[in-house]
Amino acid sequence: MTIVASVDDEERSKAVVKEAATLADRFDEPLHVVSVYEDSEHDHLLNEKANIDEKPTEEDRKEIARTVAERASDGISREREVIGRTGNPAEEILNYATEVDSRYLVLGGRKRSPVGKALFGSITQSILLDADRPVVAVMDGN
Repeated sequence: MTIVASVDDEERSKAVVKEAATLADRFDEPLHVVSVYEDSEHDHLLNEKANIDEKPTEEDRKEIARTVAERASDGISREREVIGRTGNPAEEILNYATEVDSRYLVLGGRKRSPVGKALFGSITQSILLDADRPVVAVMDGN
C-alpha cells in the first residue's frame, strides 16, 4: 500500500505533503506526491508561471505537474516518489490512488461558502464524495 498526497501549486500543498509523510512514517508505507495538470482556458497563466512560450506538449504538461509535486515536497526529508499526470484532477487522483492501492489519500481543502461551492465546484469535494478509500483533508483557514 501507499500514502498518496495530492498537491497543486498552492502554498497549502506543503502541509498536505507533511501530513502524508507523517502517515507514511506511521504506517511504514511509501509516499507518493501527485500533481495533475488540467487543460483549461487558463493554460496561458500556468505556462507563464512555468516560463513556457508555446502550448505545452503532453510530456511538457506531465513534467510541469511533476515539478509542482517536487516543489510541494521540498523540505521533506523522507523518501518519496513524485508523479505528474494530466487530465481531470479528481479523476486522475482517484485513478492513481486505485492503481497504487493507496492506504490513504491526503489532499488540501479550503473553507468555501455554499454559493462558492455551487459556482466553482471543488476537486476536494469530488474526491471526498467518490473515493473508495480513506481520505484525509488538510484544511487551510481561508
